[in-house]
Amino acid sequence: MRMRKKKWVKPFLEEENNYLIKDYTTIKNHEKIYLEIGMGMGDFICASAFNNPDIFYIGLEKDETCVARAIKKGEELKLNNLKISLANADMIDEYFNEKSVDRIYLHFSDPWPKKGHHKRRLTYPTFLNKYKKILKDDGTIIFKTDNHDFFIDSLEYFKEANLKTVDINYNYHEIYRDEPLTAYEQKFKELGLPIYYIKLSK
Repeated sequence: MRMRKKKWVKPFLEEENNYLIKDYTTIKNHEKIYLEIGMGMGDFICASAFNNPDIFYIGLEKDETCVARAIKKGEELKLNNLKISLANADMIDEYFNEKSVDRIYLHFSDPWPKKGHHKRRLTYPTFLNKYKKILKDDGTIIFKTDNHDFFIDSLEYFKEANLKTVDINYNYHEIYRDEPLTAYEQKFKELGLPIYYIKLSK
């Protein structure tokens, strides 16, 4: 999610806060870690952290404005089981130890529809192999998108990366689900558009 840069964002991120990760060694001793890659403004991850205080959540996002807004939400909810990373996903396996993450969420990632850009997709095999390194042996990946072509292509990527399908649904919200939603997901759900969902394991 790209947002127009706000003047307050940069000085806000330079201030000391309890959420922005500056040293990844501080997050490696947690018993259970759920990581959202491309968290947007943090709607899902902040609500999830609030609902599940026994799980440590990390949101990774490259957009500074989104990161700043997510931090503000974390502060409002007074969350102590949340950290946020201002970073790109292409170095994810350098940020985390091997087999240290329990779950990875990929929610409404950029579909990069042009064929020449497919390698930038967060479900492309080069990214998936990095995720596999940091996932625990019983770890899972959850992927959601509203883009049918992106989803179908990703199914092939998952096969190429030897990931196993645990659950799959081509209209995820046809059954009522009491769970936090991303901003995109809320909009698509209200419009009655299908959400494509898959849960994977190593």
